[in-house]
Amino acid sequence: MSIEILDELVKVHKRGGTAGITSICSSHPTVLESAMRRAVKSGTHLLIESTCNQVNQFGGYTGMTPRDFVAFVQHLADENGLPAGRLILGGDHLGPSVWQDEPEDSAMNKSEQLVGNYIHAGFRKIHLDASMKLADDDSTLPLDIEISARRAARLVKVCEVKHAKMPGTPAPRYVIGSEVPVPGGAHEHEDGVSVTRVEDARQTIEVIHAAFIREGLEATWERVIALVVQPGVEFGDDFVLDYKPEKASALSNFIESESRLVYEAHSTDYQTRDSLRKLVRDHFAILKVGPALTFAYREAVFSLAMIEQELFDEGDRSKLITCMDEAMLSEPHHWQKYYTGRPDEQAFKRKYSFSDRIRYYWTAPQVKDAVRKLMTNLGTTPLPLTLLSQRLPVQHRKIRSGELENTPSAIIQDKINEVLIDYSYACGS
Repeated sequence: MSIEILDELVKVHKRGGTAGITSICSSHPTVLESAMRRAVKSGTHLLIESTCNQVNQFGGYTGMTPRDFVAFVQHLADENGLPAGRLILGGDHLGPSVWQDEPEDSAMNKSEQLVGNYIHAGFRKIHLDASMKLADDDSTLPLDIEISARRAARLVKVCEVKHAKMPGTPAPRYVIGSEVPVPGGAHEHEDGVSVTRVEDARQTIEVIHAAFIREGLEATWERVIALVVQPGVEFGDDFVLDYKPEKASALSNFIESESRLVYEAHSTDYQTRDSLRKLVRDHFAILKVGPALTFAYREAVFSLAMIEQELFDEGDRSKLITCMDEAMLSEPHHWQKYYTGRPDEQAFKRKYSFSDRIRYYWTAPQVKDAVRKLMTNLGTTPLPLTLLSQRLPVQHRKIRSGELENTPSAIIQDKINEVLIDYSYACGS
């Protein structure tokens, strides 16, 4: 793994240059394959991250432990020709988030096991996030930053001890801080979010640095490469808050005074390519994206399912869209608290929300079977150009010009690539 590329990224910004890297926060195999093929074609590094909710020692919602996830990603990398030296694996929001309902002793013991397992499995970019309250914290007050810093430093110490037992392997690089928006998108419509204040960013750095020193981790501080702040970007069911550089100019200027830090921007999904590029220019050098990629996958697959409806008798169709909604209704815990409103409004959100809670259901057995049947049905002969023009006009134009194969899998990958291309442009790849 070339974790050192992240060090170079910081150096470029400290020399007054501009460069970025996209962090792919997804476990969907087609999304990961698309990203890998693009990295192979462009000769760039690929950063893939998983959260503590996705992947942990108990399986997370993917059913994978850190070791399982590494094996899964490495298998895909081998199949798609991505050299191991160009793959970086990261852990996102690692900490007690999964165990917020438990007291500190229990939640932090599990968090220590979590980060130790991530390091042992081969993850080397580690974002520590202990900003959430635990069951025995004072519920009437915001969590003291000193407490969250102490907990984060405690987790770094576990990472360092674990890595010391793995001679010859790259040392972890750390990301600190936590963004304001809820990971995965806002729950309600918002007209704006508050950009992190410079004094808060400065305090976060100072307090966490002091916590490192108390834990005997002063040398480790040199491998802290990025700070997570809120640059003013967010998305929800039906809205996207675009980046406004003028509102984040003070933050941008502040980080230039920090000799070894850049920013990591979360919730950058659905930003325009120009907004993404401006984020990188303003030292938000690590751009995290997840739901926008599976949203693009869903768009492509649903469009193909609509084409299938025109070509096949009802008894021969995959009925993918209906099947997916049935799966979501039968197991509503991934979307129910996020999608409010009347039943018809909830039904619309289940299919089309930018929050893309539908991404949790592509692994449901009945949905996987429906996708397989869809791909089989549409994979026997080239798709009619007239229907492609109706449902997937961009891909239709590429097929007509000879840039793209007329196959379902090529069409899906190209749809995902529309998102990846914007991030490549922003990062200077």
